Amino acid sequence: MKIGIVGLGMLGNAVTLHLLDSGFEVTVFNRSKDKTTQAKEKGATVVDSPREVAKNSDLVIIVVKDADAVKQVAFGEDGVIKGKNDKLIVADMSTIDPSESKNISEKFLEYDIHKLDIPVMGGPNVAISGDLVMMGSGNKASFDECKRVFEKIANKVFYLGEKGVAHSIKLAMNLQITMLALALSEGITLVKKSDVDPKIFLKILNSTYFKTGMSENKAFKMIDGKYDPTFTLENLKKDITTMTSAAKSLGVELPMIQKAEEVYGNAVKEGLGGIDYTGIIEYIKKINESK
Repeated sequence: MKIGIVGLGMLGNAVTLHLLDSGFEVTVFNRSKDKTTQAKEKGATVVDSPREVAKNSDLVIIVVKDADAVKQVAFGEDGVIKGKNDKLIVADMSTIDPSESKNISEKFLEYDIHKLDIPVMGGPNVAISGDLVMMGSGNKASFDECKRVFEKIANKVFYLGEKGVAHSIKLAMNLQITMLALALSEGITLVKKSDVDPKIFLKILNSTYFKTGMSENKAFKMIDGKYDPTFTLENLKKDITTMTSAAKSLGVELPMIQKAEEVYGNAVKEGLGGIDYTGIIEYIKKINESK
């Protein structure tokens, strides 16, 4: 199966490099050509449009910022649909609103193209070794046809049903990340203000039922002020806004994520958007230093 990747940000680039290492033929497109350098050096074919990606691929994986970007690369001038071939399947790894995902799937069907949802958990640091967790939804036959590729990208692959479902789960997962980062930030800040070494707090936390991968790993970097981005604060803020929008359309009241949207939005305004999302602790520090 020939693979196309549209969007070589941190995640898309890591997925591409892993597929190349796994022996797949990969064609890539990114608006900024400089981000295709590593993929080209590894043997990817770099082209000038999503249309050319589709023309050269059996499966096109889209990894872009939001639903508007998905629609642009899919249906815009020189979009994926313009390069349709009889085998083509499209899979969207972007994090978008489930209702938008359904609409995009319906639009693809107008061109007799099945679009799958394949959002993932895990950043480029695990994508490079194929250790992501993938949530999939959409046409089952198309999913099964691509499953061998998906199982190379991720070490756990969940098929969840019809279109849109995977994005609902993805938003709920990123909601957990949002709250965990805030809880750790406030816990660390609280014990620091109490003149207690926050690493003692983490040692005790990680001895309990309440430990998480974040508390066992990234939390220590938060204490040391190390925020090398695997997923930027700005991108998480974008996903939080998608969560609140989805909740509103479903008629669901989620008061904590509404507050988190305000907090992360303020952090972006303070210039923290480009660091890792766990850098939200810097915003918590900043509002306490101003008192």
